[in-house]
Amino acid sequence: MASQTQGIQQLLAAEKRAAEKVAEAKKRKARRLKQAKEEAQEEIEKYRQEREKQFKEFEAKHMGSREDVAARIEADTKVKIEEMNRAVVLHKEAVIQQILEMVYDIKPELHQNFRAIAK
Repeated sequence: MASQTQGIQQLLAAEKRAAEKVAEAKKRKARRLKQAKEEAQEEIEKYRQEREKQFKEFEAKHMGSREDVAARIEADTKVKIEEMNRAVVLHKEAVIQQILEMVYDIKPELHQNFRAIAK
């Protein structure tokens, strides 16, 4: 009977050690998964930064920087405004004369929809 009890004790101890090893293996697996996820995130971030850098270089090469584009647009706008102002100064008197001639040249006429009531 003592040998049966001793055998049961050994089986229980072996089962306990196996459960501990399984639990430790699960912990190692969870740590490794977490580590793999972190490594993947780092790799993704590096790749994103690399692609962002390539895009900025491409943008600077083909379009110029945003400040350059804004400065170019502002310069073009100033040039166009100056051209318009010169055109206004150049043609102002002629336009005023034409408007005055239209206002002064009055030719009274009956409207085409007017019907003579007393015919």
